[in-house]
Amino acid sequence: MDARNDFTIGQLAQRAELATETLRHYERLGLIEPSRRSPSNYRLYGAQALQRLRFIRRAQTLGFSLPEIRQLLDLHRQGEGDMAQVRAVAEQRLRQIEQRMADLQRLRGGLEQLVQACPGHGALGECPILAALCSEEEPS
Repeated sequence: MDARNDFTIGQLAQRAELATETLRHYERLGLIEPSRRSPSNYRLYGAQALQRLRFIRRAQTLGFSLPEIRQLLDLHRQGEGDMAQVRAVAEQRLRQIEQRMADLQRLRGGLEQLVQACPGHGALGECPILAALCSEEEPS
């Protein structure tokens, strides 16, 4: 590989707009790897590492976890096979997001009821929000 296309971890971090510690973390997880070592034993990363970092960031933007991203990267690296596995990973993430959204809607409804029940003035001992938080009953 041409040395002009290699990046130190600091250079790669700057180009990818990430902290060097994030890159080290990704390397420990096996998401990126150096292409070679310099004569002074520095890890050097090629253009492929930068492409993988862009892939990781895009996948994170869509809500994929790092283990899911590793799975997607492994599938991408295979280059052959059926895309059904990729779809299955994405469908699973979609279901998790939909479940989280439903949970958030329930939380919103419960909190909305408490806010509406509170007049916003008066003695703290009469606050329906604090009373609900102190209650031994589980919120619905």
